Amino acid sequence: MNMVRVIGLLLAGITGIVISTHAQDYMNQEALEQLLEQRSHDLESLPEVQYNYYIVKETSRLRARLRLYQKFGVENKQLIQLLNRNLLENLRQGDTLVIPNVFVRDLRAYSPFPRYYPGARNFDKLVVIDKSIQAFGAYEYGQLVRWGLVNTGEESYRTPTGRFNFNWKMEYKRSSMNPDWEMYWVFNFHEKRGLHIHQYAMPTGGPASHGCVRMVDADARWLFNWADTWVKRNGRILKQGTTLLIIGEDPKGPPSFFTFLPGFPVMKRVELPADPYEVPPGSEQQRYFDRLRARQAAQKR
Repeated sequence: MNMVRVIGLLLAGITGIVISTHAQDYMNQEALEQLLEQRSHDLESLPEVQYNYYIVKETSRLRARLRLYQKFGVENKQLIQLLNRNLLENLRQGDTLVIPNVFVRDLRAYSPFPRYYPGARNFDKLVVIDKSIQAFGAYEYGQLVRWGLVNTGEESYRTPTGRFNFNWKMEYKRSSMNPDWEMYWVFNFHEKRGLHIHQYAMPTGGPASHGCVRMVDADARWLFNWADTWVKRNGRILKQGTTLLIIGEDPKGPPSFFTFLPGFPVMKRVELPADPYEVPPGSEQQRYFDRLRARQAAQKR
Protein backbone atom coordinates (compact mmCIF):
# COMPACT_ATOMS: atom_id res chain seq x y z
CA MET A 1 0.00 0.00 0.00
CA ASN A 2 1.21 3.47 -0.81
CA MET A 3 2.07 5.64 2.14
CA VAL A 4 1.28 9.32 2.10
CA ARG A 5 3.54 10.56 4.85
CA VAL A 6 3.77 14.19 5.72
CA ILE A 7 2.05 16.44 8.06
CA GLY A 8 5.13 18.37 9.11
CA LEU A 9 4.30 20.50 12.12
CA LEU A 10 6.87 22.99 13.31
CA LEU A 11 5.80 23.81 16.83
CA ALA A 12 7.40 26.26 19.21
CA GLY A 13 10.00 24.35 21.17
CA ILE A 14 9.73 21.28 18.94
CA THR A 15 11.60 20.90 15.69
CA GLY A 16 10.57 18.57 12.93
CA ILE A 17 7.69 16.77 14.61
CA VAL A 18 6.07 14.57 11.98
CA ILE A 19 2.67 13.00 12.48
CA SER A 20 2.67 9.96 10.23
CA THR A 21 -0.43 9.33 8.13
CA HIS A 22 -1.33 6.65 5.61
CA ALA A 23 -4.16 8.12 3.57
CA GLN A 24 -4.39 5.12 1.24
CA ASP A 25 -4.33 2.50 4.00
CA TYR A 26 -7.54 0.86 5.18
CA MET A 27 -8.63 -0.06 8.68
CA ASN A 28 -8.80 -3.75 9.57
CA GLN A 29 -12.45 -3.77 10.57
CA GLU A 30 -12.43 -7.24 12.11
CA ALA A 31 -9.48 -6.36 14.35
CA LEU A 32 -11.24 -3.19 15.51
CA GLU A 33 -14.44 -4.95 16.52
CA GLN A 34 -13.26 -6.17 19.91
CA LEU A 35 -12.10 -2.66 20.86
CA LEU A 36 -15.38 -1.09 19.75
CA GLU A 37 -17.56 -3.55 21.66
CA GLN A 38 -15.91 -3.07 25.06
CA ARG A 39 -17.90 -1.04 27.59
CA SER A 40 -17.79 0.05 31.22
CA HIS A 41 -21.05 -0.01 33.14
CA ASP A 42 -20.47 3.44 34.63
CA LEU A 43 -19.75 6.42 32.37
CA GLU A 44 -18.87 8.56 35.39
CA SER A 45 -16.09 6.18 36.43
CA LEU A 46 -14.11 6.70 33.22
CA PRO A 47 -10.87 8.63 33.77
CA GLU A 48 -10.01 11.95 32.21
CA VAL A 49 -7.34 11.06 29.67
CA GLN A 50 -4.31 13.14 28.76
CA TYR A 51 -1.97 12.52 25.87
CA ASN A 52 1.74 12.54 25.11
CA TYR A 53 3.94 12.40 22.03
CA TYR A 54 5.86 9.24 21.24
CA ILE A 55 8.68 9.69 18.73
CA VAL A 56 9.92 6.69 16.76
CA LYS A 57 13.69 6.36 17.13
CA GLU A 58 14.32 2.99 15.50
CA THR A 59 15.50 2.83 11.88
CA SER A 60 13.94 -0.62 11.40
CA ARG A 61 10.16 -0.60 10.94
CA LEU A 62 9.89 -4.00 12.63
CA ARG A 63 11.94 -2.85 15.62
CA ALA A 64 9.86 0.33 15.77
CA ARG A 65 6.68 -1.71 16.15
CA LEU A 66 8.19 -4.13 18.63
CA ARG A 67 9.47 -1.27 20.79
CA LEU A 68 6.03 0.36 20.68
CA TYR A 69 4.29 -2.88 21.73
CA GLN A 70 6.84 -3.52 24.49
CA LYS A 71 6.26 -0.08 25.93
CA PHE A 72 2.47 0.15 25.64
CA GLY A 73 1.29 -3.43 25.13
CA VAL A 74 0.33 -5.17 21.90
CA GLU A 75 -3.24 -5.40 23.24
CA ASN A 76 -3.47 -1.60 22.85
CA LYS A 77 -2.46 -1.62 19.19
CA GLN A 78 -5.97 -1.05 17.85
CA LEU A 79 -6.61 1.90 20.14
CA ILE A 80 -3.32 3.55 19.16
CA GLN A 81 -4.12 3.01 15.48
CA LEU A 82 -7.63 4.44 15.84
CA LEU A 83 -6.51 7.54 17.73
CA ASN A 84 -3.72 8.22 15.23
CA ARG A 85 -5.47 6.97 12.07
CA ASN A 86 -2.23 5.14 11.44
CA LEU A 87 -1.84 1.42 10.82
CA LEU A 88 1.68 1.33 12.35
CA GLU A 89 3.08 -1.13 9.80
CA ASN A 90 5.08 1.56 8.05
CA LEU A 91 6.42 3.58 10.94
CA ARG A 92 9.64 5.38 10.16
CA GLN A 93 12.31 6.98 12.27
CA GLY A 94 11.13 10.43 13.33
CA ASP A 95 7.40 9.67 13.05
CA THR A 96 5.38 10.88 16.03
CA LEU A 97 2.37 9.14 17.55
CA VAL A 98 -0.14 10.36 20.10
CA ILE A 99 -0.35 8.03 23.11
CA PRO A 100 -2.86 8.24 25.99
CA ASN A 101 -1.54 8.32 29.55
CA VAL A 102 -3.95 5.57 30.60
CA PHE A 103 -5.45 2.55 28.85
CA VAL A 104 -8.99 1.51 29.75
CA ARG A 105 -11.38 -0.95 28.14
CA ASP A 106 -13.99 1.59 27.13
CA LEU A 107 -13.51 3.69 24.00
CA ARG A 108 -15.74 6.42 25.41
CA ALA A 109 -12.84 7.47 27.64
CA TYR A 110 -11.09 8.73 24.49
CA SER A 111 -14.07 10.41 22.87
CA PRO A 112 -13.77 13.82 21.19
CA PHE A 113 -17.52 14.12 21.83
CA PRO A 114 -18.65 15.24 25.30
CA ARG A 115 -19.71 12.39 27.54
CA TYR A 116 -22.88 14.27 28.41
CA TYR A 117 -24.95 16.36 26.00
CA PRO A 118 -27.54 18.37 27.98
CA GLY A 119 -29.30 19.49 24.80
CA ALA A 120 -30.12 15.86 23.97
CA ARG A 121 -31.47 14.85 27.39
CA ASN A 122 -35.03 14.74 26.03
CA PHE A 123 -34.03 12.63 23.01
CA ASP A 124 -34.18 8.89 23.61
CA LYS A 125 -31.59 8.51 20.85
CA LEU A 126 -29.54 11.03 18.88
CA VAL A 127 -26.54 10.70 16.56
CA VAL A 128 -23.99 13.42 15.73
CA ILE A 129 -21.48 13.28 12.87
CA ASP A 130 -18.70 15.87 12.92
CA LYS A 131 -17.16 16.18 9.48
CA SER A 132 -14.13 18.16 10.63
CA ILE A 133 -12.74 15.24 12.65
CA GLN A 134 -14.53 12.51 10.65
CA ALA A 135 -16.21 10.87 13.64
CA PHE A 136 -19.66 10.12 15.06
CA GLY A 137 -21.14 10.09 18.56
CA ALA A 138 -24.38 8.43 19.68
CA TYR A 139 -26.40 9.54 22.72
CA GLU A 140 -29.22 8.13 24.81
CA TYR A 141 -31.03 10.81 26.82
CA GLY A 142 -27.90 12.94 26.64
CA GLN A 143 -25.37 10.26 27.66
CA LEU A 144 -22.71 9.12 25.23
CA VAL A 145 -23.12 5.43 24.40
CA ARG A 146 -20.75 5.03 21.46
CA TRP A 147 -18.42 6.90 19.13
CA GLY A 148 -16.19 5.97 16.21
CA LEU A 149 -14.63 6.80 12.86
CA VAL A 150 -16.45 7.83 9.69
CA ASN A 151 -15.58 8.78 6.14
CA THR A 152 -17.91 11.39 4.64
CA GLY A 153 -18.16 12.53 1.03
CA GLU A 154 -15.11 13.55 -0.94
CA GLU A 155 -14.77 17.01 -2.53
CA SER A 156 -16.99 16.32 -5.54
CA TYR A 157 -19.70 14.63 -3.45
CA ARG A 158 -19.76 16.44 -0.11
CA THR A 159 -22.01 15.01 2.59
CA PRO A 160 -24.46 17.80 3.47
CA THR A 161 -24.55 19.37 6.90
CA GLY A 162 -27.86 19.79 8.69
CA ARG A 163 -30.44 18.01 10.81
CA PHE A 164 -31.83 14.76 9.45
CA ASN A 165 -33.68 11.68 10.63
CA PHE A 166 -33.10 8.03 9.88
CA ASN A 167 -35.64 6.68 7.42
CA TRP A 168 -35.54 3.10 6.14
CA LYS A 169 -32.83 0.46 6.43
CA MET A 170 -31.56 -2.62 4.56
CA GLU A 171 -28.97 -5.18 5.63
CA TYR A 172 -27.51 -5.30 2.12
CA LYS A 173 -27.74 -3.03 -0.89
CA ARG A 174 -25.88 -2.47 -4.16
CA SER A 175 -25.10 1.13 -4.95
CA SER A 176 -27.30 2.78 -7.58
CA MET A 177 -24.17 4.60 -8.84
CA ASN A 178 -22.18 1.42 -9.40
CA PRO A 179 -23.58 -2.12 -8.94
CA ASP A 180 -20.08 -3.33 -8.01
CA TRP A 181 -20.25 -1.31 -4.80
CA GLU A 182 -21.77 -3.55 -2.15
CA MET A 183 -22.99 -1.90 1.03
CA TYR A 184 -23.95 -3.56 4.31
CA TRP A 185 -26.00 -2.28 7.24
CA VAL A 186 -27.52 0.48 5.13
CA PHE A 187 -29.50 3.19 6.94
CA ASN A 188 -30.99 5.98 4.82
CA PHE A 189 -31.12 9.55 6.12
CA HIS A 190 -31.96 11.53 2.95
CA GLU A 191 -34.63 9.86 0.84
CA LYS A 192 -34.53 12.26 -2.14
CA ARG A 193 -30.73 12.18 -2.56
CA GLY A 194 -30.34 8.54 -1.60
CA LEU A 195 -27.81 9.19 1.18
CA HIS A 196 -27.09 6.47 3.70
CA ILE A 197 -24.85 5.45 6.56
CA HIS A 198 -23.35 2.04 5.81
CA GLN A 199 -20.38 -0.26 6.20
CA TYR A 200 -17.64 0.04 3.61
CA ALA A 201 -13.86 0.13 3.21
CA MET A 202 -12.48 2.73 5.64
CA PRO A 203 -9.43 4.74 4.57
CA THR A 204 -7.46 6.01 7.52
CA GLY A 205 -7.55 9.47 5.93
CA GLY A 206 -10.54 11.73 5.48
CA PRO A 207 -13.55 12.08 3.16
CA ALA A 208 -13.70 9.31 0.59
CA SER A 209 -17.33 8.50 -0.26
CA HIS A 210 -19.82 9.72 -2.85
CA GLY A 211 -21.94 11.56 -0.27
CA CYS A 212 -22.84 8.68 2.02
CA VAL A 213 -21.23 8.13 5.41
CA ARG A 214 -18.95 5.11 5.80
CA MET A 215 -18.45 3.29 9.09
CA VAL A 216 -16.51 0.22 10.11
CA ASP A 217 -18.59 -2.94 10.19
CA ALA A 218 -19.02 -3.13 13.97
CA ASP A 219 -20.23 0.49 14.20
CA ALA A 220 -22.52 0.26 11.16
CA ARG A 221 -24.06 -2.97 12.44
CA TRP A 222 -24.51 -1.52 15.93
CA LEU A 223 -26.19 1.63 14.56
CA PHE A 224 -28.38 -0.48 12.26
CA ASN A 225 -29.75 -2.36 15.27
CA TRP A 226 -29.82 0.58 17.69
CA ALA A 227 -31.36 3.52 15.79
CA ASP A 228 -35.07 3.72 14.93
CA THR A 229 -36.57 3.90 11.44
CA TRP A 230 -39.43 6.14 10.44
CA VAL A 231 -43.04 4.96 10.73
CA LYS A 232 -44.62 5.34 7.32
CA ARG A 233 -48.06 4.33 6.04
CA ASN A 234 -49.62 4.86 2.60
CA GLY A 235 -46.74 7.10 1.60
CA ARG A 236 -47.13 9.34 4.67
CA ILE A 237 -44.52 9.66 7.42
CA LEU A 238 -46.34 9.24 10.73
CA LYS A 239 -43.25 9.37 12.92
CA GLN A 240 -39.67 10.28 12.15
CA GLY A 241 -36.76 8.01 12.94
CA THR A 242 -33.81 8.76 15.21
CA THR A 243 -32.46 12.31 14.87
CA LEU A 244 -29.12 12.75 13.08
CA LEU A 245 -27.04 15.93 13.21
CA ILE A 246 -24.28 16.42 10.64
CA ILE A 247 -22.10 19.35 11.69
CA GLY A 248 -18.65 20.79 11.08
CA GLU A 249 -16.64 21.80 8.04
CA ASP A 250 -15.00 19.36 5.66
CA PRO A 251 -11.34 18.93 6.72
CA LYS A 252 -8.55 20.49 4.74
CA GLY A 253 -6.01 17.70 4.62
CA PRO A 254 -6.02 14.57 6.79
CA PRO A 255 -8.37 14.87 9.78
CA SER A 256 -7.07 14.53 13.32
CA PHE A 257 -8.59 14.21 16.77
CA PHE A 258 -5.83 16.39 18.21
CA THR A 259 -4.43 19.88 18.34
CA PHE A 260 -0.63 19.59 18.36
CA LEU A 261 0.76 21.91 21.02
CA PRO A 262 4.38 22.30 22.12
CA GLY A 263 5.11 19.53 24.58
CA PHE A 264 1.83 17.61 24.34
CA PRO A 265 -1.21 17.05 22.12
CA VAL A 266 -4.73 18.02 23.19
CA MET A 267 -7.87 16.18 22.16
CA LYS A 268 -10.20 18.37 20.09
CA ARG A 269 -13.61 18.66 21.75
CA VAL A 270 -16.65 18.73 19.50
CA GLU A 271 -18.85 21.74 20.22
CA LEU A 272 -22.48 20.63 20.11
CA PRO A 273 -25.41 23.01 19.62
CA ALA A 274 -27.25 23.91 22.82
CA ASP A 275 -30.47 22.68 21.20
CA PRO A 276 -30.38 20.05 18.43
CA TYR A 277 -33.21 21.90 16.70
CA GLU A 278 -30.86 24.86 16.23
CA VAL A 279 -29.20 22.84 13.47
CA PRO A 280 -30.94 23.80 10.20
CA PRO A 281 -33.22 21.15 8.68
CA GLY A 282 -31.46 19.11 6.04
CA SER A 283 -34.42 18.24 3.84
CA GLU A 284 -38.10 19.01 3.30
CA GLN A 285 -38.97 16.20 5.69
CA GLN A 286 -37.43 18.06 8.62
CA ARG A 287 -38.91 21.39 7.50
CA TYR A 288 -42.40 19.84 7.39
CA PHE A 289 -42.12 18.38 10.90
CA ASP A 290 -40.63 21.64 12.20
CA ARG A 291 -43.75 23.46 10.99
CA LEU A 292 -45.96 20.79 12.52
CA ARG A 293 -44.15 21.00 15.85
CA ALA A 294 -44.43 24.82 15.82
CA ARG A 295 -48.19 24.62 15.23
CA GLN A 296 -48.61 22.10 18.05
CA ALA A 297 -46.62 24.30 20.42
CA ALA A 298 -48.74 27.33 19.48
CA GLN A 299 -51.96 25.44 20.19
CA LYS A 300 -50.76 24.62 23.70
CA ARG A 301 -50.21 28.26 24.61
